[in-house]
Amino acid sequence: MMDKSSEGAIKTVNLKPDMPVVSEALQRLERELALARQQKSKFLKLVHGYGSTGVGGDIRIAVQKRLFELERNGQIRGCIFGEDWSKSNDAAWKLLQLHADLKSDSDLGRDNRGITIVLL
Repeated sequence: MMDKSSEGAIKTVNLKPDMPVVSEALQRLERELALARQQKSKFLKLVHGYGSTGVGGDIRIAVQKRLFELERNGQIRGCIFGEDWSKSNDAAWKLLQLHADLKSDSDLGRDNRGITIVLL
């Protein structure tokens, strides 16, 4: 997968193309959030993986923890973890009703724990 791609209304950012250490992945997260804000993006899909190699998942845990902090501090509007990114999830459904173009996202309804949708 390319490092950055655009899929309709949502920008996709891969935080782990070269399997970075957690601190580097978090630095990438901060850079990409800043860039997305500059570009006036409303949403960002983060690809952080979920520890599919049988070890780890450390980046996923660290990224989700940081996103909780950012939401609590009012720096992002919220986030929807990949396992909740489906029409049956209340928060996701409300977002999809407001932004119908997100319904075309390839990860919607796939229970993909390796991604997180960020609401900027």
